[in-house]
Amino acid sequence: MMEQAAIEAIADELVDAGRTRTPVPRLTARYPEMTVEDSYAVQRLWRRRNEDAGRTLVGRKIGLTSKAMQAATGITEPDYGAIFDDMVLETGCSVPWDRYTHPRVEVELAFVLKDGLKGPGVTLFDVLRATEYVVPALEILDSRIEMEGRTIVDTIADNAAMGAMVVGGNPVKPGDVDLRWVSAILYKNQTVEETGVAAGVLDHPANGVHWLANKIAAHGDALEAGDIILAGSFTRPLWVYRGDTVHADYGPLGAVTCRFD
Repeated sequence: MMEQAAIEAIADELVDAGRTRTPVPRLTARYPEMTVEDSYAVQRLWRRRNEDAGRTLVGRKIGLTSKAMQAATGITEPDYGAIFDDMVLETGCSVPWDRYTHPRVEVELAFVLKDGLKGPGVTLFDVLRATEYVVPALEILDSRIEMEGRTIVDTIADNAAMGAMVVGGNPVKPGDVDLRWVSAILYKNQTVEETGVAAGVLDHPANGVHWLANKIAAHGDALEAGDIILAGSFTRPLWVYRGDTVHADYGPLGAVTCRFD
């Protein structure tokens, strides 16, 4: 485990990077001994610093849920990060492109909980019982650490690259639709860029949610009633630039759209 002073220095550096929009040099280049556990320690402290500054935790994001993304990063399990109140945007919004560093967009489902979930031992069925509704969402990825050569250790410390989320479409109860077969077509400027099916997320998008509840239990943490959980992308990240309009069509579940200005 890294020394606490180093963890605090990194967390403060990342808080500053978020404020200045200037990515810091890659952590793994400067701290080659840094582990995944060290990264989560940085993330927890970063989250506490943000909460102390007045931001409110409203949920979590889950990343690296597809085999393709796991193969690309060389890790065999998902990761997670915090969602604050000011990260949740509504469909039709204009997003300032320069608020984020290297913004990319992913297609996801968001679970909104009516009951809390506390691990260990949380199952898929517990998640479905605890979910009030599932709703289409786009995730906007951000980067407070330079992109070149990043590893999973860098990404976790960087709040799993969470920038913001855009919510829209039709909320559905988990029993009213086969969540594995929810699909989406992702357009950028009226051109189809990606398509995907929600089963690409660990065979069922709720699988990431119970993984998360059990994972954070080790740190005495739990998911709360009302939390929004971004369950993981079922498309590859799409690079976006100033002036781009992004539109995700989820068929019967409606659509989510935003423009980068």
